[in-house]
Amino acid sequence: MGNRCLSFTAWRDWCFRNSFSKSGLKSTTTDLGDGTIMHCWVPKTHNDSNPSLLLIHGIGANALWQWNQFISPLTCHFNVYVPDLVFFGDSYTTRPERSEMFQAKCVMGLMEAHGVGKMNVVGLSYGGFVAYSMAAQFPQCFDKVVLCCAGVCLEDKDMDEGMFKVKSVDDAASILLPLTPEKMRQLVQLTFFKPIKVLPTCFLKDFIDVMCMEYQQEKKELIQALHKDRNMSDLPKITQPTQIIWGEHDQVFPLELAHRLKRLVGEKAQLVVIKDAGHAINAEKPNELYKSLKSFLIDPLNPSKQENHSNGHKVDQKGWKIGSLLGKRRE
Repeated sequence: MGNRCLSFTAWRDWCFRNSFSKSGLKSTTTDLGDGTIMHCWVPKTHNDSNPSLLLIHGIGANALWQWNQFISPLTCHFNVYVPDLVFFGDSYTTRPERSEMFQAKCVMGLMEAHGVGKMNVVGLSYGGFVAYSMAAQFPQCFDKVVLCCAGVCLEDKDMDEGMFKVKSVDDAASILLPLTPEKMRQLVQLTFFKPIKVLPTCFLKDFIDVMCMEYQQEKKELIQALHKDRNMSDLPKITQPTQIIWGEHDQVFPLELAHRLKRLVGEKAQLVVIKDAGHAINAEKPNELYKSLKSFLIDPLNPSKQENHSNGHKVDQKGWKIGSLLGKRRE
């Protein structure tokens, strides 16, 4: 029994890889030439008649665990690119930068290497910070931007003023980058509106060993860089049509930050609040999240077919219970 439990994380990872491959994606590694190596899932065959879509994960295991449920329906409409950010999965750098601006430049370099000059982007939590930065730095490259539970408009004073459940950035990092089963349980409590109740310790330990041990210090520095000296007045404004999607009961980035972001972007922004959901909207409410993505990204491409696909795709929720609850959404 113990061995079966201990093999669960690696087995799920293999399943997700197989799922990506069956959806028409392949694993690639790109050397950006500056000490940075980027891993990305890219189309096996690029369809020139489809637009390109970039999916950027949050803080968690890797891109596989966070986007797997959405790959199959999205690849029907887009050339989908799913990178591992620097210090996640198989991406890393020897450079000292830790800002989301640096992550944005790395992903942009990766997309250029794959010959993609125009795209839509969806960023999940930390990935939303990176997506926002990409849209600000390279506005001509992005048609539409989707930001999911991404506290882009937080300010360093918000922590002192009690906006967050955690009391300090170090406390946040200890939960977002769990090294013990107890911290993993705290993470689930923090990120889900209705957390799963049964989390076997053997699985939690295995998940941490397989998914959470690498680049711990570097990931902590990424989290610290998000908060340090952050002021909204320094934030560039993006100009693309933008969809902001948020869990109603988000405890990582409270809903107030969604309203701030909508005010900042202005008339080109729409806000979708998902009911009975916390921060982990891709794990807790995947069908609702996909429905929002579809209305913003897919339906406008096929106005005459909207009625036909309104009941078409639902995200695959097989195997969701334990594996995905921990890995799919851990920002």
